[in-house]
Amino acid sequence: MFERGFADRRAAGRRLADELSRYANRADVVVLALPRGGVPVGHEVARALGAPLDVFLVRKLGVPGQEELAMGAIATGGVRVLNREVLSQLGLPDNVVEAVARREGEELVRREALYRGERPPVDVRGKTAILVDDGLATGSSMRAAIRALKLLQPAAIVVSVPVAARETCDALRGEVDDVVCALTPEPFYAVGLGYEDFSQTSDDEVQALLGAAQGSSA
Repeated sequence: MFERGFADRRAAGRRLADELSRYANRADVVVLALPRGGVPVGHEVARALGAPLDVFLVRKLGVPGQEELAMGAIATGGVRVLNREVLSQLGLPDNVVEAVARREGEELVRREALYRGERPPVDVRGKTAILVDDGLATGSSMRAAIRALKLLQPAAIVVSVPVAARETCDALRGEVDDVVCALTPEPFYAVGLGYEDFSQTSDDEVQALLGAAQGSSA
C-alpha cells in the first residue's frame, strides 16, 4: 500500500465523502456506484451526503488471456467504448472483440436483474449525478458510464474515486462537470495498491448495501 492509502472500500468512501462535502444535503444530488467494488465506496458517500444511492452497470472488456488489460467497456443502454490504442497494438480481430462484448453483455444483464430486481432506477434527469468507483486506472469503464449516463440527461455529472492515475483524472475533466480523485499517487501502478484490504466485493454485499440504502431513504 502506498502512503496515505485506505484500510478498505468503506473507509475510502468516508474519505471521499469529505472531498465531496459541497454536494451534501442537496435535493438534486444522486450517487451512482459502479458494481461491484464501487458500491461500498458509494454507500458511504451517499450516506454522508444525504443522497440516494443506485448502481450503474458497466462491464470492462478484457483482452483474452490478459483480462486485466482493458480493450474497452460496455454499459447499460448498449453503450460501448473501445480503447483503439490497445486494439491497434494487439491487432485483435473484430470477432474476438465481439465475442468478449457478447459475454460481458450477458453478465451485465444478469447483474442488473440481481442487484435491482423490480426496483426502478433512480431518476437522474435534471439532477447532479455523482459516479463513484473504487478507483481509476485506464478509465475505460468510467468513460462507458459517462456516455451512458449522458443519455439520461442529468444536469451535471461528477466523477469521484478514492484513488486514480493522475493522467486519467485529468483526461476525464473535459468530459464531465467535476472530477474528484482523493489520491493520485506518482508513480501509479494499480488501484488495489491504494488499499490494505482490496478483496473482491460479493454480489451479496452489493445487494445488502443497496437494500440498506433503499431502506434509509424510504
